[in-house]
Amino acid sequence: MEAKEIGTAALFMLLCLTAGAIGSAFTFPAIPGWYASLSKPSFNPPDWVFGPVWTALYVLMGIAAYLVYRAGAGKKGVRAALAAFGVQLCLNVLWSLLFFGLRSPLYGLICIAALWLAIAATIIKFYGISKAAGLLLVPYILWVSFAGLLNYYVWILN
Repeated sequence: MEAKEIGTAALFMLLCLTAGAIGSAFTFPAIPGWYASLSKPSFNPPDWVFGPVWTALYVLMGIAAYLVYRAGAGKKGVRAALAAFGVQLCLNVLWSLLFFGLRSPLYGLICIAALWLAIAATIIKFYGISKAAGLLLVPYILWVSFAGLLNYYVWILN
């Protein structure tokens, strides 16, 4: 891999990690007070689990996006796949704003349903361009599925 390719891959990872940092700006202030006071399901993981999991997922997302970009940024299918990726990344940040920032499990639940659909569409588009890229997003949709279940229970229990 050439230095330019490494730099481009790093930029995609940085983009995803930046989205995570923006989302965490809404998340972190709400954890000790509001989120701690909520009733949660018995299968809710400890708070410390979320940071490492999301960091790993953002890195995988960045690698996946780079693999698709590398397939030919000027191609119509690649542009559409990267646009879908951008939509899901925006929805990812929006979820943090709605759930933690606005303290609304209901709005978060609606958003995470849209996010799940956007991730599924992105996986399909990515897989058609790069099987590896599509497969790299599978842990992400699995985690968002779990997060959606948690979000649902937080909404129901509170």
